Amino acid sequence: MGEFIIQIIIGLIIIIIGILNMKGNISLLHSYHRKRVKKEDIIPFGKKVGIGSIIIGITIILAGVFTILNYTHISNVVLSIGITIGITIIFYAMFKYNKGIF
Repeated sequence: MGEFIIQIIIGLIIIIIGILNMKGNISLLHSYHRKRVKKEDIIPFGKKVGIGSIIIGITIILAGVFTILNYTHISNVVLSIGITIGITIIFYAMFKYNKGIF
């Protein structure tokens, strides 16, 4: 049960960061992820990174729910798929607006 609470907290923190990014606050991203983003692209960049972060946060919470219900295999599948989708969206935004991930 303690692991589930930790997963909820981590998931919620990631969701909150995603919401802040979607509103245009990309200051929580590392400087090399935002240094080449044009001023007019901050909002679209933040929205895409935020969507990816929210997907990851929700996935972590869902995986915890499945773990509590003793569906460990489903939990692992949900976690793998959700994190892959979220990171793919974030990397897409970085390549599109920052011309790379580093």
